[in-house]
Amino acid sequence: MISFNHLVFIEVARHLSFTKASEVLFISQPAISKHIQKLEQEYGVSLFDRNKGLVKLTPAGLILQKHLQMASTLASQIVFDVSSFRQLDSLRGDLKLGASTTVALYIIPSVLSAFRKLHSEIHISMVNRNSENVTKALLNHEIDLAIVEGKNKMDGINSQFFLTEEVIAVCAPDSYLSKQSNYSIQELKTLPLAIRERGSGTLAAVAQSLQQHHLKISDLNICIRLGGTEVLKNFVMADDCMAFLPFTAVQKALERGDLVKLNIDQLNIQRHFYFIQRLGDENLGINKAFIKFAKNHYNI
Repeated sequence: MISFNHLVFIEVARHLSFTKASEVLFISQPAISKHIQKLEQEYGVSLFDRNKGLVKLTPAGLILQKHLQMASTLASQIVFDVSSFRQLDSLRGDLKLGASTTVALYIIPSVLSAFRKLHSEIHISMVNRNSENVTKALLNHEIDLAIVEGKNKMDGINSQFFLTEEVIAVCAPDSYLSKQSNYSIQELKTLPLAIRERGSGTLAAVAQSLQQHHLKISDLNICIRLGGTEVLKNFVMADDCMAFLPFTAVQKALERGDLVKLNIDQLNIQRHFYFIQRLGDENLGINKAFIKFAKNHYNI
């Protein structure tokens, strides 16, 4: 099993900061340094270069980080596999999950709550970033399972379909755009538009639908780029711009009358969500258990 010295190393290597590692682990910075010194004495090599306040992994440190990432996943899998011989509701292990912004805000919370109630001894952690950065976290072994928008075609990634959701055009009820409920594709090019940041799965879904009409994002009248679904939604409610947003993100705002839906003729935008794992990790028991549970939760 991984020692506490190794856990300290993992956090320092992840953040490249002794201070940050001490905050995460709730121990003093001198204690962090002491644990790292013990590891360096054990292996007989330096694991970090420390120069003028900057911390960098040495070649030996990089090798240790790689092996500890795999060992951490294996340790969690051992706990899960052994505990699976207990009653179904007594499974143990660590579910290290990642989710793109919209998934984390609107799709996965109810799943996590129900899963935690059934498996109270499984420790759940989740990072919330856009689809591109969640994928990077997976490849860097920060997480073991993620839910992102769009099928990932990167080497080393396995994708499994989860569910589909509609993306719709919306604007504020007092925007001049709301005076007309239907717009053509050609008119769309002239409408003031607020969009998500590059790397967003929602933006990728919009771009893919536009391609069917021989249009690109750059052909549209982009007024502003904003990071995050909630930021974009709140901006549109206060501005004359329109935006493309996931239906789950705006459903309540539409019901309250804070936003109105705009129809763009022949433009059907759907986002497809996928579970992604590192190749070779598809049979991790805790991942399989959560994927099955999430699909059952949404009757898939």
